[in-house]
Amino acid sequence: MDVVVIGAGQAGLSAAFHLRRAGLEPDRDFVVLDHSPRAGGAWQFRWPSLTYGKVHGMYALPGMELTGADPTRPSSEVIGAYFDTYERTFDLRVHRPVDVTAVHDGFRDEGGEDGDGARDGDGGRLLVETSEGVYATRALINATGTWDRPFWPRYQGQETFRGRQLHTSGYPGPEAFAGKRVIVVGGGASGTQHLMEIAEVAAATTWVTRREPVFREGPFGEAEGRAAVALVEERVRLGLPPQSVVSVTGLPLNDAIREARASGVLDRLPMFDRITPTGVAWDDGRTVDADVILWATGFRAAIDHLTPLRLREPGGGIRVEGTRAVRDERVHLVGYGPSASTIGANRAGRAAVTDIRRLLARETAAATV
Repeated sequence: MDVVVIGAGQAGLSAAFHLRRAGLEPDRDFVVLDHSPRAGGAWQFRWPSLTYGKVHGMYALPGMELTGADPTRPSSEVIGAYFDTYERTFDLRVHRPVDVTAVHDGFRDEGGEDGDGARDGDGGRLLVETSEGVYATRALINATGTWDRPFWPRYQGQETFRGRQLHTSGYPGPEAFAGKRVIVVGGGASGTQHLMEIAEVAAATTWVTRREPVFREGPFGEAEGRAAVALVEERVRLGLPPQSVVSVTGLPLNDAIREARASGVLDRLPMFDRITPTGVAWDDGRTVDADVILWATGFRAAIDHLTPLRLREPGGGIRVEGTRAVRDERVHLVGYGPSASTIGANRAGRAAVTDIRRLLARETAAATV
């Protein structure tokens, strides 16, 4: 196999499209592996109250627009159906559900040294261990996103809380919080959306964030977008774990957020110091009782299966140039760091395929010589 693509979300499907357009055939030259039960990437797991009309910045996949979508339908249904149609239209033949457990360097495993030594047979390939067998591949596009790695902060006393704790990844919709006292932790888009929904049915809500939220007024144009992506890109170049693009853009002010701020729903408290059996507490003596703590604290990159390749830098992240892992040119990460947005994922898929075509051509020429 020339290329294995891991993940069939926005980034993985974009990469598969560009592989197809470059003349590579699915199941012969490349394969797309996805562990989800159906098409839709992480979108299929989004909560029902996140309708398509509430989605921020959903860009179409390359080669096919998403048109005529009902803004009142759940985004999981709209985007799931769109991804399914896309896969069938371009005959991408995604294998699912397939779990990828590890990726090894066949060259190292056969006794080779780190560096630019000659690679022969499977020894020059990456070995992708999966639930449907092992794939030996000349290049890898990792498009696993973040949904499978929700981030749960740890605070003193957390295990003593007698109420319910859950994460955005398991958010069931506002109805589950009717009549409850709810603390929402997190200053991102998900946290504010959850809070505004829950406030309509809950007995009481409290918003807690580690940093003072930044609300963005006015248009967010191309120049602002490039500046935001550059900040995320700098961390990746330094080998640090990436931040989301949203974390550096601020929260867009719309009518719903203005109303929530005016009504006090978005009055924010600083991060508490500990969790008690009945709620949370600060060192200054303030306490808030709660039935539920909802952690809208984001996600981390799902890249543990790449651990055997030793790609991480001392800072904890994988350093990339464009989409290529600096420590192994056969590995490309799309939907990682600056390409984590939907438009960034599209561009990253195209860039990864362009680089991989050069790599394959160079290796073919070397083998011929």
